[in-house]
Amino acid sequence: MSKKINRTGFKFTPYEAKEKSPFEMLFEIFKELITHTSGDFDEAIEWLKMLDKEYKLTTDAYTIDDFIEDLKNKGYLKETITPDGNSKSSITAKTERAIRKNALNQIFGKLKKSGVGNHKTKITGLGDEHTGDYRNFEFGDSLDRLSVTESLKNAQINHGLGSFKLTEQDLVVEDTHHKSQMSTVLMIDISHSMILYGEDRITPAKKVAMALAELITTRYPKDTLDILVFGNDAWPIKVKDLPYLQVGPYHTNTVAGLNLAMDILRRKRNTNKHIFMITDGKPSCLQMPDGTYYKNSNGLDKFIVEKCYNMAAHARKLHIPITTFMIAQDPYLQSFVEKFTESNRGKAFYTGLEGLGEMIFHDYENNRKKRIR
Repeated sequence: MSKKINRTGFKFTPYEAKEKSPFEMLFEIFKELITHTSGDFDEAIEWLKMLDKEYKLTTDAYTIDDFIEDLKNKGYLKETITPDGNSKSSITAKTERAIRKNALNQIFGKLKKSGVGNHKTKITGLGDEHTGDYRNFEFGDSLDRLSVTESLKNAQINHGLGSFKLTEQDLVVEDTHHKSQMSTVLMIDISHSMILYGEDRITPAKKVAMALAELITTRYPKDTLDILVFGNDAWPIKVKDLPYLQVGPYHTNTVAGLNLAMDILRRKRNTNKHIFMITDGKPSCLQMPDGTYYKNSNGLDKFIVEKCYNMAAHARKLHIPITTFMIAQDPYLQSFVEKFTESNRGKAFYTGLEGLGEMIFHDYENNRKKRIR
């Protein structure tokens, strides 16, 4: 259709969706595969070749080899020399960022960025975020908050259009809100049950973590996010480590994870703190004072779960709410989570894998609004 000019002088053309290039199409699939293979490039490419063979993803004009070459040229792939002298391909930091962005789009796709992303308190006055609202001047208000235009309008209304009289009663200031920082710790269960029964639960958990990390760094830049994993023990990981996360032959030491999470948050200076815990199994492990491990995978061990309840209550005393996402729907596990949540006065969701990310974002937003506004 040719361009047409209407009477206003604006030009209108039919909208045409931009077609993805062969590289872009394959890259979308590659980001999914590299997440599932925990960053193993060779395995991801093998999967891509199998998909290509079955679904004819490439043509003679653009092959998988061409795609790999483009990954290198665009900075998504690097070659390293292994100790035995062989060359090995691995993804770069640029690819890691692309994977996090992809997770954000998948899980929080309806989200639109607005401003710097800081939430409000209900304290007004000497804040640092303009609201667009006005109120009467009060003693103690900073003079640089005065709205000269609105104050003069008031003076004209109160004293007549021809009057230049301006009194304290005419003055108005622009209302502001204080911005508040929030510190979050995300706990990810990497016990063996995350891949039991032929069900991949660790990949969606990783996606949620990557999406949350990307969300906070882009929309809430003043917030902090720490990530830890827990199995028999608990240890912190970096955001860049998330694509490579794998489960291990571990039991579930929930107490160790909570201990580390609270230790991290204890060092944060701001008062708004939160723990998210993603798990699919019951607590089944504790480290004893002598360094040995007490493990019991049969049912809910009273000794272990009581320690968990105590940790939840301790977090409540420190004003740290815990939101638990139980990726299981067994009644006896729900019973444990309910009591755990009651001890902390936090929140709990019982869910399958679908919708997990949306719930995490929803509660992240709600928690900020409840505790900060």
